[in-house]
Amino acid sequence: MIPGQSVKVVVTTKPVDLRKGHDGLAAVVQKELGLDPHSGVAVVFRSKRGDRIKVLFYRDGSGIVLTCKRLEDSKFAWPAIQDGVMRLSRAQFEAFFEGLDWRRVHARRVRRPSAAE
Repeated sequence: MIPGQSVKVVVTTKPVDLRKGHDGLAAVVQKELGLDPHSGVAVVFRSKRGDRIKVLFYRDGSGIVLTCKRLEDSKFAWPAIQDGVMRLSRAQFEAFFEGLDWRRVHARRVRRPSAAE
C-alpha cells in the first residue's frame, strides 16, 4: 500500500474525526503530534469505533496522499487509547491494513541455506 521500504509508519492511538481531509489531518500531524507531514512519514488515524482508518503520507515530493479503509465485519487491532503515536514496521503495517492482528508479526533472522555454502 505504501511505496518504498524506508517509509516510517506511525499510528495515532487516540481517535480522530475522520471527516477531516488532507489539510485537516496534516494540521493534526503537525500541531498535535509534532511531526512534519511533508517528511515522508505515513500516519495512520483511527476512528472512534475502530473499524475505519485514514492513512496520510507525502509521496515523492509530488503531494500528500490520503487513503481510507473500512472493515466490513470486524475492527482493526488497536493499542490502548492514549496520547501520542506508536511506530509499526512495514510488515506490521501491511498486516494491520489487511485487518490482521499486527501484534503477531515478528521479524526473524533467516539462516543461509547450507546448500549455498
